[in-house]
Amino acid sequence: MTRGEDATSDDTQEARGKDYTIAAVDRALLVLEALADEPGQGVTRLSKALGMTKSIVFRLLQTLEDRGFVSRDPDHAVYSLGYRIGVLGERVGRDGSLLVAARPVMDALRDSTSENVNLVVREGLRSLVLATRAGHHSIRLFAQAGRHGPLHAGGGSLCILAYSDAAVVESVLANPLEAFTPYTITDRDKLRQSLLRIRANGYNIALNDLDEGAFSVAAPIFGSDDSVIACISVAGAMVRFDEERREGYIRAALDAAAEISAKLSLHRSDPISSRQALRSIA
Repeated sequence: MTRGEDATSDDTQEARGKDYTIAAVDRALLVLEALADEPGQGVTRLSKALGMTKSIVFRLLQTLEDRGFVSRDPDHAVYSLGYRIGVLGERVGRDGSLLVAARPVMDALRDSTSENVNLVVREGLRSLVLATRAGHHSIRLFAQAGRHGPLHAGGGSLCILAYSDAAVVESVLANPLEAFTPYTITDRDKLRQSLLRIRANGYNIALNDLDEGAFSVAAPIFGSDDSVIACISVAGAMVRFDEERREGYIRAALDAAAEISAKLSLHRSDPISSRQALRSIA
């Protein structure tokens, strides 16, 4: 074992012996758990149950209320869990189910195309790469999971924007449209036309608009309420993007998106088929 390995081992053992708990966070979580077990508790009752002073409990509740994690009944001065808990729970359920459904499909799509595969969702007015699969080529271009990006550029991002509510589209258009390459669409009228074309085709092809020298073919994933909750894309270097691969990647992305959509809901009608979408490029 080298000196460096010894040092790493010692550091790890030392770290294990330390308590990195943040007391205030720990107490806040105890309050939330107590309200989850029994809603409608006041400061006095919570302080006795948790072994904290009334002052600390009150301050914790005030902070959590300000952030929407607890709500106060003004008539009875009691607290329950707030709306933010529901928002987080919905997000975990949606993205968690999406990831479970998408993982094997992403693996198969990467293996069939040898290109990078990205799963992209919308987070406010930005896109978020929820998961990726790196392609098999020696020269690869791929985003990292957790990376935020613009909604007006990129295969998956533009695809999501095309299927977003009108309010989201208008909010994006109201902000400056940054040019990431000479091919990024920064004209608002042209962007509107592009979004309409994506909806009409049922997929999006982005060339050089976010990363110069890269392509992305994206298709929408539908949730149980028939809204688009994500997009899956095949992406790679432009040098490999010829006419034959283009049609194959469109078909593969559409089929993958349809498979994930079907997994997320057994009750919705079949998403647009690859055969229907390919008519637009015939």
